[in-house]
Amino acid sequence: MNPNSINLMRDRFLNYVQIDTQSDEASAEIPSTAKQLDLQRVLQAELEEMGASDIFLSEYGCLFATIPATVQDKEIPAVAFLAHVDTAPAYSGTGVKPLLHSNYSGEPITLPDDPTKVLSPDTIPELKNHIGEEIITASGLTLLGADDKAGVAIIMAMAQELIDNPEIPHGDIRICFTADEEIGRGVRHLKLEDLNADVAYTLDGANAGEIVYETFSADKAYVKVTGVSTHPGTAKGEMVNALHLLAKIIDGLPQETRTPETTDGRDGFIHVYQSGGTAAEADAHFILRDFELDGLESHGALIKEVCAAVQQSEPRAQISCEITSQYRNMRYWLEDDMRPVDLARQAIESMDLTPFSHPIRGGTDGSGLTQMGIPTPNLFTGMQNIHGPLEWVSVQDMAKAADTCIKLAQLWAGK
Repeated sequence: MNPNSINLMRDRFLNYVQIDTQSDEASAEIPSTAKQLDLQRVLQAELEEMGASDIFLSEYGCLFATIPATVQDKEIPAVAFLAHVDTAPAYSGTGVKPLLHSNYSGEPITLPDDPTKVLSPDTIPELKNHIGEEIITASGLTLLGADDKAGVAIIMAMAQELIDNPEIPHGDIRICFTADEEIGRGVRHLKLEDLNADVAYTLDGANAGEIVYETFSADKAYVKVTGVSTHPGTAKGEMVNALHLLAKIIDGLPQETRTPETTDGRDGFIHVYQSGGTAAEADAHFILRDFELDGLESHGALIKEVCAAVQQSEPRAQISCEITSQYRNMRYWLEDDMRPVDLARQAIESMDLTPFSHPIRGGTDGSGLTQMGIPTPNLFTGMQNIHGPLEWVSVQDMAKAADTCIKLAQLWAGK
């Protein structure tokens, strides 16, 4: 992209991150928070202004658009590019103040609204690879929202470039911005006829050159304990404290293994991330992660075994454990047809980058889409240190990602 296009992409990103779009797992609404639609409507207006086609905001909160083919060949696959508009519930996304650090010097960056928050190359070595570039951070009190508004800005930059340069050969390009990805619902309600694509890419990765085609498989476990409530002054022999029993369940699960803080690489885990209640009733939420299905099943079986043991120790209580599927490792499908990955490697190499892949200890909208029949690897955006106040992104990495998408559009057209 030329400097003017890069500046426009950067300015759009700086605007997008100031729009609060946090999702909410506790909400049953679709999307989970109405404020995600605030950004979707901004994007809808921008797509209309740039001249995209078939623009519509679905009833389930996904925004779709088309960049019509410049090569008329029915054999050319329709390629979709996706990013999610929501930010993680784990850290505040309200009142984001993005800071642009031009011509980054390589020195530590102290965030002004909380000087205890410092991005230092000593603790964040990746910063050393971006000296002289434009770095964007938040101000110290919020996350930045590069996950995944960097992906959103990259796709918008790609769309603008393709529309402004109709001489670039490509087939139909589909754009989709999803909601609620951070709470595992990004493509749960997506209709494939709305996406209308043969192959897709999510822009939701990190370092320049990254292609992800292997993710965790994921389930969720919900444990509920109902005790026997009585007045504590006359509770002897009568009360069954649900909080005590829930504590036994959590304590009965592995502490030195099978937790996020004790695993890495290809190890899976059981993660309790929320619990609460009263002596009468208490509950806990767990996420289960593994690269292999038998490992995932073993995590669920272990939670059920512990619940059953505690139930047996106190039959007056009622203990339930519900396990629901979230997403599956995209590798199971992509390894049967690696063309989407192979073309992504070619596109990245054309940017004078070295493509690389490794299993990611997480998931993307592409995990669900691939399982639904649309092969969807994940591509880099440049975002770093996501889901916290030290999040940052390089504008130059974002530009490389946009150029990679433009090249991919040409490669799928056979050009």
